[in-house]
Amino acid sequence: MGNMGFWQLLIILVIVVLLFGTKRLKGIGSDLGGAIKGFKKAVTEEDADFKEPQNKVEEKPKAEGEAVKTESETKEKH
Repeated sequence: MGNMGFWQLLIILVIVVLLFGTKRLKGIGSDLGGAIKGFKKAVTEEDADFKEPQNKVEEKPKAEGEAVKTESETKEKH
């Protein structure tokens, strides 16, 4: 079964075309292409979503001992 020649593949192709028809095969091909395109898009979006928070975590504050002040604290001092 590992050694399929040109004629065996051609016979299989003819049988598939006879079973499904060319219109149905075209529809199956376009559906499959759309599914692959959607999968690739989802993977790239997932990669972008994963990398974005990772970059934010890696950012360090300029001074570690410096406390963050709220607006109310700054207004009280002035």
